[in-house]
Amino acid sequence: MTEHPPTDVLALIERTVAAVVPLDAGAIAAAAAAMDGKVKPLGSLGELERLAARVAGIQGTAAPHVGCPALVVCAADHGVAASGVSAYPQEVTGLMLQGFASGTAAVGVLARQAGARLVVADLGVLTPPQVAPGQNEVLDRRVRAGTASSLEGEAMTLAEAQAAVAHGIGLADLLVDDGADLVGLGEMGIGSTTTASALTAALLERDPARVTGPGTGVTGEAMAAKVAAVDAILRRHEGARGTWDVLARMGGLEVAALAGVVLGCAARRVPVLLDGFITTTAALVASRLAPASVDSMIAGHLSPEPGHAVLLDVLGLDPLLRLGMRLGEGSGAALAIPVVRSAVALLVEMGSFADLGLAEERPTA
Repeated sequence: MTEHPPTDVLALIERTVAAVVPLDAGAIAAAAAAMDGKVKPLGSLGELERLAARVAGIQGTAAPHVGCPALVVCAADHGVAASGVSAYPQEVTGLMLQGFASGTAAVGVLARQAGARLVVADLGVLTPPQVAPGQNEVLDRRVRAGTASSLEGEAMTLAEAQAAVAHGIGLADLLVDDGADLVGLGEMGIGSTTTASALTAALLERDPARVTGPGTGVTGEAMAAKVAAVDAILRRHEGARGTWDVLARMGGLEVAALAGVVLGCAARRVPVLLDGFITTTAALVASRLAPASVDSMIAGHLSPEPGHAVLLDVLGLDPLLRLGMRLGEGSGAALAIPVVRSAVALLVEMGSFADLGLAEERPTA
């Protein structure tokens, strides 16, 4: 299933950005008041109460719903991987897509457990996967066969970065048009944490050592070399100006596409469930293009990658889960889906004191 970028990519992006609106304060207040009236001590459901109200604010209704969750995994290769910044060879990206197609990868297992639709898109894997009949489809949204090395030059052109963002918007529209009311983000691409570290350090003007972690598990001298590579990328592109320029120079294709998914969902008032470091880097890019898109974000979990905590703090998001996971793929987002569904179910389905004829009852303990 191949879909070429829209003829006027920039116009699509601008329309989408213009459609992004902040949280609906009225829906949040109504949801919070409804939750206060439930048969329970005030505030006794803790973060679930605030989560339910946030979903209400995103969807713009005091009766939110999460009946059709979806996970979208965007995949692409990174030229910087050739510099040895990962514990795994670059061909693993394509092999993992075959695991996504067969349903045997972690995110496939967790998506089934969460009752979520899994959509995988190839934005630029060097070797496209061979998908057998009957397996999960890998959507062809290829912009180019992997980015160039950001250590040596620009990872991609501005037009390619914009095409990837537009593909992400298209993926969001595809899911929402099919009924998705909660979209979790996932990614795959060897070298992606190096790219995410460079983007995070550049956009937030942070020391590379503060935002660069082990990724696939590099340690010792390899870890020191990875930090040095991120620092070299920043020095190579110190003249970058603005979000688009930084994104094009440093990559990657899947990060750009996921930023587009965030923008597309925010424009349609659909909550976006972030996974780990790379998807949250994409969320940062989206927030720079449309600041109000942050209001549509929910942090699924906290990764041990040091840059992830920095990003969540900047975006003002608290993670739902803290399980020490750093797998990626959307695994943390998949695990958080039942939490979001439960919060919404409590708001919509739980009985109230009014149901019992005790409308004025407001216990404090």
